[in-house]
Amino acid sequence: MKTVALLLFPDVEVLDFAGPFEVFSVAAQAREPAAFKVVTVALNDAPLDAVGGLTVVPDYALENAPQADILLIPGGNGSRRAMRDARILEWVAAQARGAEIVASICTGALILGKLGLLDGLRATTHWTAIDELKAVSDKINVQPQARFIDNGKYLTSGGITAGIDMSLYLVKRLTDQALVDMVIAEMEYDWRMKAAG
Repeated sequence: MKTVALLLFPDVEVLDFAGPFEVFSVAAQAREPAAFKVVTVALNDAPLDAVGGLTVVPDYALENAPQADILLIPGGNGSRRAMRDARILEWVAAQARGAEIVASICTGALILGKLGLLDGLRATTHWTAIDELKAVSDKINVQPQARFIDNGKYLTSGGITAGIDMSLYLVKRLTDQALVDMVIAEMEYDWRMKAAG
């Protein structure tokens, strides 16, 4: 069973984390033994407010979170503050070293870019943040039109629903098409599967 950890922070975009959470949790419930266990992690385990005022209670604080096999970094307005928080950056860097896969949704790419994890790679983000991603590092090959990009260990997606597409792609990459078909059927989702890379 692979642990999927989603980083949360104040003003995180709801669908950026809830969409991938849904994909991996539905995949976990669709087959025995479960292929995935999904957890949420934040600076501490106190409730936080996502974009729009949705209150979320993280499963773990940074200091007691398990090592992720799949680390997902969502975006939202709060990603700009998160990318300047030394505690978050240190945790993401440490988790990334031990993770099999590190993926960003939307402006979560800014956090990975700030750490230099996207240097020399193709990457994308929400269309409104393309210039911000370019400004983070001139070593990132920013691809504005990509829905999501697979570089192997590191993946990035465009905004919001693109994170759902990338998550379904990861389920397929890590398991098989049959499990993805079950997830798509349960979610009644029109999957845009094409990845760049």
